[in-house]
Amino acid sequence: MQSMTINILITTGLLLASSSMAAEMPLLAKKNNCTACHAIDKKIIGPAWVDVAKKYQGQNVEAKLVAKVSKGGAGAWGTTPMLANDTDGTKQADMKELVKFILAL
Repeated sequence: MQSMTINILITTGLLLASSSMAAEMPLLAKKNNCTACHAIDKKIIGPAWVDVAKKYQGQNVEAKLVAKVSKGGAGAWGTTPMLANDTDGTKQADMKELVKFILAL
């Protein structure tokens, strides 16, 4: 009986720890309306950000992805185009920070 109680406590602790360590959508993503098409862990209209991180893991693609997020486009994840998010170049710092977040997932 005691070992079962210990196992339950350990399992509960692990579940709580993993849920508190899960990445949350940054405020910057909400501010730039990324959440309309993207979630961290599931496909909405665009790919899940964890899938983007997996696809580009170990590759030096930060500048390429910043340009893609800024200018938009289609093809890498299907035919639905991603809208441009920085047509006038004023949000480059935001785009770079978001891409770094995504690649770190």
